[in-house]
Amino acid sequence: MPTAPKTDSTPKTPRKKVAPKPICAETAPVAPETVSPDQFIIVKGARQHNLKNIDLVIPRHKLITITGLSGSGKSSLAFDTIYAEGQRRYVESLSAYARQFLGQMDKPDVDFVEGLSPAISIDQKTASRNPRSTVATVTEVYDYLRLLFARAGTPHCPQCGRVVQKQSAEIIVDKIMALGEGTRLHILAPLVRGRKGEYKKVFEDAKKKGFARVRVNGEIYSLDETDDLKLERYEKHDIEVVVDRIVLKAEDRSRIADSVQTALKMAEGVVMIEIVVRDGEAAPAEPVMTFSEAFACAYDGTSFEELEPRTFSFNSPYGACPECLGLGSHQEFDPQLVVPDGRLALENGAIAPWRKTSSNYKKEMMRSLARDFGFSVETPWNELTQDQRDIVLQGTAGQTVAVSYVNMHGKRRTYKVEWEGVLASLKREYTEFGDQWKEELQKYMSDRPCRVCKGQRLKPWPLAATVAGKNIAAMTNASVGETAEFFGILRKQSEESFMARSAALYERKTAEPALLAATTTEKPKSRKKSTFE
Repeated sequence: MPTAPKTDSTPKTPRKKVAPKPICAETAPVAPETVSPDQFIIVKGARQHNLKNIDLVIPRHKLITITGLSGSGKSSLAFDTIYAEGQRRYVESLSAYARQFLGQMDKPDVDFVEGLSPAISIDQKTASRNPRSTVATVTEVYDYLRLLFARAGTPHCPQCGRVVQKQSAEIIVDKIMALGEGTRLHILAPLVRGRKGEYKKVFEDAKKKGFARVRVNGEIYSLDETDDLKLERYEKHDIEVVVDRIVLKAEDRSRIADSVQTALKMAEGVVMIEIVVRDGEAAPAEPVMTFSEAFACAYDGTSFEELEPRTFSFNSPYGACPECLGLGSHQEFDPQLVVPDGRLALENGAIAPWRKTSSNYKKEMMRSLARDFGFSVETPWNELTQDQRDIVLQGTAGQTVAVSYVNMHGKRRTYKVEWEGVLASLKREYTEFGDQWKEELQKYMSDRPCRVCKGQRLKPWPLAATVAGKNIAAMTNASVGETAEFFGILRKQSEESFMARSAALYERKTAEPALLAATTTEKPKSRKKSTFE
């Protein structure tokens, strides 16, 4: 007879369920009679996207966080329902004229929403890894700074530091005549400078005014040829009208003055002078000179362009430092990476990029340097003097070294050469060799501040413009607190200056009636006396 399985007769005590502690502080449920649109945002029947007909009461004037799993409807509630309805109502409250400039949003799928105010939405952005991006450019504060310096900045000469003044047409003619008799040149009126477009009308207008030639992107064309000249619409172009072609003579000064005046009038105060070089002649240091009625240093004669917002942009060729192209730094071969282990000798691979080289020339060059400058290739790098290290890395600075080596064909060659230095040799290899070797050499390079702009990214001309004694680079390098303090002081000074000017104007206006009254009372006496006499 089967027996029933034994069971434990001891009663088990049920486990108590422990409720998880809330991360945020609990709030008491809101009583329906206390819900008011003045204090709460009331959402009824929200069905936008994946929301399932939810009702919600959100307190106003509080920082509210919506949390949940991915796809639970957080964005649908916050952006596509509450924000969309608030923005839609705000736009509908505007006039028909204003609404045409704003995007109209569709009504979200919701029964009703009460207690809304005009809403704004801040998009989530990931941090940019672009080397050209800064805090100022990402937040668009730099756009306002560029506008400020272009309109209110005081320009200075980058060479002498003096304030730059405007120059007249007579001064421009004097500088042209100083080029010397016999100089062949073109007087140009720049009409388009670094702008996109086809510019058919520019050619037509120049032809109607009687001009015969134009200079397009550095090339001279007859205006009769421009009918067949097609410029790429989405590429930047430079177009100058050739106002005059002349060989400098003293008796032609009046003609040059007339041509300069014509060019200045056409190009709104700017004229360009192109020096034409004959075959076999040396090219001048500055083949195209730009003169402006707006800015020129009265002491060293340097001319500058008009200050514009793009002049202060390191992402534009008009403002970026030509050496580092606006990055503020460039990659250079780092001596610490080229010689990473100072315990090794030159013979044992102290120069890391050359450890795998099969070049006999490089090995013999190191031996020749050691022989001529009194050290050994067997000596560890750390034990060489600083001068000896500089000779290896930086070169012999004009001194020649006799090098004898066996080339790849098995023939011995002997040369006397000036050693350029390991760093210069690596730089040359980086520019001349293929991508695979470039990728290998990049291991021995590091970012260094630009030698020309000192890491400030801009050309000398925009860096020389100041507002209250600070240039734009100094302003962007300052902290937020320092910048706020600076503009606070600047605003106070501007208000005081405005008050002083207003007081002076008021005093002048109140003094005018008294002066007029004194004049009118004296005039009859003067006339009577004059008539009597």
